[in-house]
Amino acid sequence: MVAPIWGRRFGDTSEVSEKQTRVVYLGHATIVVEMDGVRILTDPLLRARVGPLTRTSGTPPAETWSEPDAILISHSHWDHLDYGSLKMVGPGTLIVARTGMAGEFARRGFHHVTELEPGDRHTVGSVEIEAVHAEHRGFGPPVGGTEKCLGFILYGSRSIYFAGDTAYFEGMRDFDIGLDLALLPVWGWGPTVHPSEHLDPMGAARAAAVIKPRLAVPIHWGTLHPVGLSWMRPSTRIDPPHQFAQLMRRMAPDTTVRVLPNGGSLVVPPASDRILRRPSH
Repeated sequence: MVAPIWGRRFGDTSEVSEKQTRVVYLGHATIVVEMDGVRILTDPLLRARVGPLTRTSGTPPAETWSEPDAILISHSHWDHLDYGSLKMVGPGTLIVARTGMAGEFARRGFHHVTELEPGDRHTVGSVEIEAVHAEHRGFGPPVGGTEKCLGFILYGSRSIYFAGDTAYFEGMRDFDIGLDLALLPVWGWGPTVHPSEHLDPMGAARAAAVIKPRLAVPIHWGTLHPVGLSWMRPSTRIDPPHQFAQLMRRMAPDTTVRVLPNGGSLVVPPASDRILRRPSH
């Protein structure tokens, strides 16, 4: 069933009890997850402009993302790893990233870094973070190939998959473990998207069909465009999550889709009849 929900733009700053789980979509791949008294921030992009990209809407106010217990970094592309945004959050915040990235973080003044490989786990408070594979490559600034990518699964009173930036891959079938929520990218930051590197609406629906989460929220859309090129196919900053929702009616009808605008939030309800089956490594 598909039932889009629209939260208030950067408006819901109410407290979440330790018994509730809430996600707040701050645009692109920046999400706040509040679960079991732990606040986790993913791929923070909090400034109006980073490199050649600019936000299409206002920047999120600090009260929506401040004082996280951990920051998850999926990979080193400009639209996912912005050192200016990390400095806004605070250099002492724990960063969880792929093996091999700690040295560059240290050179930038960030020394509280935990490195993981797919299958590794790290606990923050009462939430366990598992690194999982992501299928994504490409140019990594300032030169050379990007660092290898990660997705993450968060385990607590709910189970949440943050895909980061990825194309579809057959290993996603391993994530069919009874997840409560999947945060799935459905586009990129430009007028086109390459399915070999990114999930598009069809790829995201295909992923959801094999992962089988109880809820799915489309991410990685509607936030960024190259400077001076906002006029190029503006529909690609609006349509992808709704195309995803339409496809889900046919391809994964048992998963409920929630489309959140920038700043929109969702409380993830418990599921009394769902059993989590953690993958073994």
